[in-house]
Amino acid sequence: MASVRFTVTPTKAEDLPGLSDTSPDISSRSGARVRFGSRESVNRSDPLSEVSGGGTAGGGGDTPEHSSVDQGDGNSKISSVYINNTHGVDDDDFYDRNLALFEEEMDTRPKVSSLLNRLANYTNLTQGAKEHEEAESIGEKKKSPQMGTFMGVYLPCLQNIFGVILFLRLTWVVGNAGVLQGLCIVFVCCCCTMLTAISMSAIATNGVVPAGGAYFMISRSLGPEFGGAVGLCFYLGTTFAGAMYILGAIEILLMYIAPKAAIFESKHPEGEGAAMLNNMRVYGSICLLLMSLLVFVGVKYVNKLASIFLACVIVSIVSIYVGALVSASPSTGCACWETEQSTTSIWKLFCDGPELNASCDKYFNSNNFSEIAGIPGLASGVISENLWSAYLSKGDVVEKGSLESSVDAHPASTHQPYVFADITTSFTLLVGIFFPSVTGIMAGSNRSGDLKDAQRSIPIGTILAILTTSIVYLTSVVLFGACIEGVVLRDKFGDSVKGNLVVGTLAWPSPWVIVIGSFFSTCGAGLQSLTGAPRLLQAIAKDNIIPFLRVFGHGKANGEPTWALLLTALIAELGILIASLDLVAPILTMFFLMCYLFVNLACGLQTLLRTPNWRPRFSYYHWTLSFLGMTICLALMFISSWYYAIVAMVIAGMIYKYIEYHGAEKEWGDGIRGLSLSAARYALLRLEEGPPHTKNWRPQVLVLLKLDEDAHVKSPRLLTFASQLKAGKGLTIVGTVVSGNFLQSYGEALAAEQTLKHLMDKERVKGFCQCIVAQKPREGISHMIQSSGLGGMKPNTVVMGWPHAWRQSEDPQSWKTFINTVRVTTAAHLALLVPKNISLFPSNSEPCTEGYIDVWWIVHDGGMLMLLPFLLRQHKVWRKCGMRIFTVAQMEDNSIQMKKDLATFLYHLRIEAEVEVVEMVRFSHEKQRVHVSVSYQAQLVKDRNSMLRLTSIGSDDDDDTDGGERDRPVSSGGGSSEHHRRVQMTWTKEKTSQYRATHSGCSTPEGFRDMLSIRPDHSNVRRMHTAVKLNEVIVNKSHDARLVLLNMPGPPRNPDGDENYMEFLEVLTEGLERVLLVRGGGSEVITIYS
Repeated sequence: MASVRFTVTPTKAEDLPGLSDTSPDISSRSGARVRFGSRESVNRSDPLSEVSGGGTAGGGGDTPEHSSVDQGDGNSKISSVYINNTHGVDDDDFYDRNLALFEEEMDTRPKVSSLLNRLANYTNLTQGAKEHEEAESIGEKKKSPQMGTFMGVYLPCLQNIFGVILFLRLTWVVGNAGVLQGLCIVFVCCCCTMLTAISMSAIATNGVVPAGGAYFMISRSLGPEFGGAVGLCFYLGTTFAGAMYILGAIEILLMYIAPKAAIFESKHPEGEGAAMLNNMRVYGSICLLLMSLLVFVGVKYVNKLASIFLACVIVSIVSIYVGALVSASPSTGCACWETEQSTTSIWKLFCDGPELNASCDKYFNSNNFSEIAGIPGLASGVISENLWSAYLSKGDVVEKGSLESSVDAHPASTHQPYVFADITTSFTLLVGIFFPSVTGIMAGSNRSGDLKDAQRSIPIGTILAILTTSIVYLTSVVLFGACIEGVVLRDKFGDSVKGNLVVGTLAWPSPWVIVIGSFFSTCGAGLQSLTGAPRLLQAIAKDNIIPFLRVFGHGKANGEPTWALLLTALIAELGILIASLDLVAPILTMFFLMCYLFVNLACGLQTLLRTPNWRPRFSYYHWTLSFLGMTICLALMFISSWYYAIVAMVIAGMIYKYIEYHGAEKEWGDGIRGLSLSAARYALLRLEEGPPHTKNWRPQVLVLLKLDEDAHVKSPRLLTFASQLKAGKGLTIVGTVVSGNFLQSYGEALAAEQTLKHLMDKERVKGFCQCIVAQKPREGISHMIQSSGLGGMKPNTVVMGWPHAWRQSEDPQSWKTFINTVRVTTAAHLALLVPKNISLFPSNSEPCTEGYIDVWWIVHDGGMLMLLPFLLRQHKVWRKCGMRIFTVAQMEDNSIQMKKDLATFLYHLRIEAEVEVVEMVRFSHEKQRVHVSVSYQAQLVKDRNSMLRLTSIGSDDDDDTDGGERDRPVSSGGGSSEHHRRVQMTWTKEKTSQYRATHSGCSTPEGFRDMLSIRPDHSNVRRMHTAVKLNEVIVNKSHDARLVLLNMPGPPRNPDGDENYMEFLEVLTEGLERVLLVRGGGSEVITIYS
């Protein structure tokens, strides 16, 4: 084979003939080398670009290498014998000469340079944020993301993790749980977030992750169902976090900054708690409204304030450490407690006067009180007393653990300045309250669109932030236990230290540093939550996986989620109305823990499945770490609050089921699909180990449907019947055959497949559809029966329709295809079900209120006739129908004994049915001969009328495939005349043509006289006689039955008798409204053993 080589030589534009006239402006440009680029880069105003893409060919003008440049209309065109350009190639249709082999596929398979160009211009902005960015950057030059690890991930994570719990509740947690259990709580919670961060880093570095945080990671890893459920849980957690931060800010405001600003005040001490809650509700609602308006006006103001809020947090934490070091010298802070009575200022608090005989509180008289240092300092050794837990019940007086009050003491009065426990504390409660202080690890992944290198910054920044916060929390627990008196730690609101914030008494130089810093930090965290939650809801709504959330995907023209912000504010208001920080914290703990649980599950699942696309850049992960993190999350959920955990799981389960059944279908290549594939592979390999036991047999149905010219299903009730038979369960394959060539009919096959899927959805049938393109339907059906299914999940039952009006059918091949299918199923050892008069079968919305399902058990072929009525009665349509079984006895059979045996057999099968044995009368030889003669004469008259009707019909053959069967060579000898003298019971167009070809005198009266002398085929007559008698008995007994099931006889071995076979079946089922012909597959399908 001769090889052709193209050579490209450096040329100048003026060297090309004809270009100087049409392009005088390019004479100064030189083509020192040929440049190959994507066709999108070709410039219409530069004709040279056409030439530079191909170059000149080296060689003579008549050689194959020669390329000519044609001129016309001012545009130069290049033609080549090696490129298919029967029409001119302009700039838009230009293809690189080096890719000529692939030019016809460029639309579906672009060049690598085009692909890389599109990937380079990829943007990963949050859904709905593109318009917002464009609206705010009008007139400004678009900047590429420049944020690094420190500013883009580390600091935002710090700001979101440090929050209200650190300043308001950590001292109280340490006081109740003790240093040891406090360290355990903090360590377990930090381990949970660290393991989650490792899993999140693996997911975030496995390709480009759009901004959206946990929702996008989980939904693209575990699918839309899990993604929607966990995404909404994450949204609810973020929303309730905003409510918790607002409540914390209001608590700081009303307790420590402006106590006189309270609107509701109680005259009695018992009502102070309720009045405080009402104040929290009022001020919290006002604060929520103001924050929502600020978020609505513009997110940029929130982002500008973020750095200020973060600075407040850092300054507050530094002041705590400095204060702990300064506290090495004893503090002047005081706390009143039981040591010994003295006539000091304490006496004035609990007695009417300074005199020793003054009237005092009874609890005060029963115990010893003294004034001690509230902040003894690091060198005091108070940590030894604070190591152990001191949990309290609601209403208990806060007291020093080593000096408990007298057992016989009178209960403390609420009118005196005692410090009471407002709630009952326990280890599990403290876990639920503290856990929100370690959340916020998703802040870095939420900003992936602003990062210069997200796949490097997210793991490093997030893990460093968790390490930093974990060290701060752990050291704070130790410092609080070592510097502050235990009774002061257990004083939640600082009543024993003159109403100051407990952690503020430790801070240096003033408690106001902590008070002001914590107030602004909680306000900033609340703003961040109200900013992030609506965008998360908007992203879920725009994914369109939850239909009723679609309205929240819309917003302002710049992309701001207005409706989502409104819903977020309403849900946050519910948290505000709870009004208690200690009650709101466990709620968002549940939602965050569920979110983290599924992040770990996603990473572990992808790792174990070894998905080909699972190639994260972050390599310091392992599936054991992911499952350990998942276990810790699940344990923390039930440890903190088992009933909240159940509620959160129920909410997530309801959302999952809603998306599964009513949501929009999405295919994101999720891990659950990979898990399903692995499970299916494992199950199929297990099924392949051996044939199924009779006890495990169940109908795996292949439903054969026929489509008309408009691609509509001719008998949709076939699928309805199949769904009733399966009761909505088991394997169902719906198949059809499209006539034609696969290359030309591929579009028709796809349309037919969509039609079948639509019908399956309408009938609520769970299964698969298969469309085969074949030249002839019988070949396609044969191929489908052979190839359907996989491994042990192959169909064992075929359901096909009866060829309606097959005698007068315009398609004479329909009944031949039917019989061929019967033969194929028999050869494949498959069961066959043929519903006759399928249009009269009830639909799924037409249940039978009464009646019977009659089974005519004529021959035993595996027990299908017993099993099918039982399966049908599992469906609501047939549930109220009774079951009757008829069997046929000959004269030599003992019908009474047969009935007893059948009843016993049904009893062992656990099937309830009425039993009846029908006796078939045997005719004597003379009666039989007379009956045969009458039947045969009637049939000859019928055949003669058929021939008279068909004499005028042309003799063209419609199916050449049967020619080989009909035109058999006639054997020599006496058998030849017998072969030609066989009379078929039904005369068709083909049979008439064949008979006229061999008997030219048929159309004459003499020819008919010759026909009357033909002797009958006794086997056909016997079969017809049996069909008539059976039909007479069946109609007599089952004329009122809702459904009749009877054995389907097999087709004749000789194909010449196919017409007779169809007549036998017609006679057998004549006069019955609904008939199901059943033919077993040759194996037992029912057993009496357990």
